[in-house]
Amino acid sequence: MFEHLKPAPQDKIFALMAAFNEDERQGKIDLGIGVYKDDHGKTPIMSAVKKAEQRLLETASTKGYVGVGGDKAFNAAMIDLALADSVPAERVRAVQAPGGTGALWVLMMLIKRSNPDARVWISDPSWPNHTPMVEQVGLEPAVYPYFDRSTGLVNFEAMIETLDGLGKNDVVLLHGCCHNPTGANLSLEQWGRVADSLERTGAFPLIDMAYQGFGDGLDKDAAGVRLLASRLPEFVMATSCSKNFGLYRDRAGCAIAVGESARTADLALKQMLSAVRAAYSQPPAHGAEVVATILGDSALRAEWEAELEAMRNRMIANRTALAEAIRERSNSTDFDFVAEHRGMFSLLGVSEKVVERLKDEDAIYMLDDSRINIAGLAEDRVVKLADALVAATR
Repeated sequence: MFEHLKPAPQDKIFALMAAFNEDERQGKIDLGIGVYKDDHGKTPIMSAVKKAEQRLLETASTKGYVGVGGDKAFNAAMIDLALADSVPAERVRAVQAPGGTGALWVLMMLIKRSNPDARVWISDPSWPNHTPMVEQVGLEPAVYPYFDRSTGLVNFEAMIETLDGLGKNDVVLLHGCCHNPTGANLSLEQWGRVADSLERTGAFPLIDMAYQGFGDGLDKDAAGVRLLASRLPEFVMATSCSKNFGLYRDRAGCAIAVGESARTADLALKQMLSAVRAAYSQPPAHGAEVVATILGDSALRAEWEAELEAMRNRMIANRTALAEAIRERSNSTDFDFVAEHRGMFSLLGVSEKVVERLKDEDAIYMLDDSRINIAGLAEDRVVKLADALVAATR
């Protein structure tokens, strides 16, 4: 049977991680894989998470299944965290999923069952897994303009021109905040224009919300999504706890569907539950229980929010320091956009040749499209990165 298979393409992110791990040079810098790291290169466990886990350890009485839809307290907490009071509760349904990726898959299956002929429009560029996932569920991917590499900012007029030409068979995949891989985000005014376009054309929004709290704060990061929720009759959204709770390996995510009415929301829920049952049957419990425990306890929530804010501020400080260091060494403002970006990533816009030179000569690892993980940059490596980048781009 297997002799007829063709080799699957290698995942560039994990290939880069393997190459970094094999590099024995001192002072090497990993700006590739998208996980938060402190100045010691470690991905820490948040103190609120440890306390919640200890509480669960002491009080847990079963390892039984949580049910196809997952932890109800977790689902309710994730709806509140993302949407607050922007949409009536009777129109919202959710299921727990294995991470944000699992949530996206559930929602793409829901879209496939709702409209098998739908095209899913994905930003150029986007998270590398978006297009393969769309193709795997049997939907047609398409691309809308998003990033202007000459300015390092959103090419919004080109984006909105494309969106204005869509129709009811089109799905628009939007990054809720902290765009991956560019770090360039829509302003609230631009979110309003996107809402205008979607209202006018009837195109359907699919929102990927993987980094809430990593950009401008929990509420500000959700402002654009909440604006859409307040104006549109239907949409779906995938949320993730990998980054903002540091639960990478515990795979806690939530697939949220908003219907035009309670009846249509119930129909969406039943189809999501059907998709879950046919795929992984039951979601993993631990990560969701941790999140529900934290968000349901005022003291733990305050501690988590303070830790998350410290992480966010560190990333902003890294951005500012890197942009300033490059400006001082290059006597130009060509990379000032790094300070304006938000979240873990920035797309530097340099060539693959420059990326390869940085890896070979300076042991600086980034994806070949020049995406860097600003959260993987230790404070004492900012100057090294600036020196190497300026030298490589002269």
